[in-house]
Amino acid sequence: MIDPWHTARKMIETMSTCFRTFRYFIGLLIAFSVLSTLLVQTSAAITLKIATLTPDGSEWMRLIREGAAEIAQKTDGRVEFKFYPGGIMGDDKAVMRKIRIGQLQGGVVTAGTLTGAFSDLQAYNLPILFDSLEEVDYVRSHMDSIIMEGIRAGGFVTFGLAEGGFAYLMSKEPIVSTADLRKHKIWIPTDDPISLETAAVFGLKPIPLAVTEVRTALQTGLINTVTTSPIGAIALQWHTQVNYIADTPLIYLYAVFAVERRAFERLTAEDQTVVADVMQNVWAQIDRQNRRDNIQAWNALQNQGIRLVKPEPAQQKEWKQIAAEVRDRMIESGQISRDMMTQLQNHLRDFRAKNTASVKKN
Repeated sequence: MIDPWHTARKMIETMSTCFRTFRYFIGLLIAFSVLSTLLVQTSAAITLKIATLTPDGSEWMRLIREGAAEIAQKTDGRVEFKFYPGGIMGDDKAVMRKIRIGQLQGGVVTAGTLTGAFSDLQAYNLPILFDSLEEVDYVRSHMDSIIMEGIRAGGFVTFGLAEGGFAYLMSKEPIVSTADLRKHKIWIPTDDPISLETAAVFGLKPIPLAVTEVRTALQTGLINTVTTSPIGAIALQWHTQVNYIADTPLIYLYAVFAVERRAFERLTAEDQTVVADVMQNVWAQIDRQNRRDNIQAWNALQNQGIRLVKPEPAQQKEWKQIAAEVRDRMIESGQISRDMMTQLQNHLRDFRAKNTASVKKN
């Protein structure tokens, strides 16, 4: 005789076993699904969006795009770059704002743009600091790494410094004295502490504008004097609006390729190494190319009829004294650390001492 309770218990046990088995397989499916999602996310390309004022089609952009292609190939497509050249994302200030909100991950910007990350990077940009490019090279060989590490601590990864060259006063009327300078409508970049401090010490009333507004301002007469490098003048077409260059290098300019560190560190350690190696090589090429281009641009400006005017020795001496006061005020206000300035000046003294000794020996 069949025991109905025994049969029921067997059916319940069988159903329970089936339920446990079913739950086990559901768990496996969920785990597999999560794992698959993670694997897809890990293998998917990370795109770094980079903006710059550099015109598309320029040598800079050609080299940077080649570097990006090499990175994509070496990382099997895990790291890609999307570039926004020619100022289509706005000036450097706008680029930094878009990096903060996550719309961009980086930019090719002038050094002063990153003062919020590391204020001491302005040390190279102080007025009438260097007498020659040989001095620049000597100081940079000792201090570029300090600047790059400082920027990294401030939240950005950089791949080196690219020379912009010496900037000169370029104007519609000749400038050979401080008195001449004070008569001119002079442009300075917006939110540039060194330019503001320099203008204050010189007794100037400058007109702050975004870089993208300068050419129109020159055309309309809102300004009649700019400070820029030869390649900058030609690349931005400002040279079409000036007639004279004061033949005294005022400021050493450089640019950086900066990527927000948090975005960079989302890459695997292996891919970070690839990106750094490739882009450091690209940036070194741009650094060297810019020096050659500046020499050519300097000659091209003169060939187009722009005339050089040399301030008298007494005026140059006055300008150097004013520049020294600017440096002191920047240190006293805490905009540049005394330690950074001391290191730089020590390297300059070392170079000048060695150079003087070499000249005497020969």
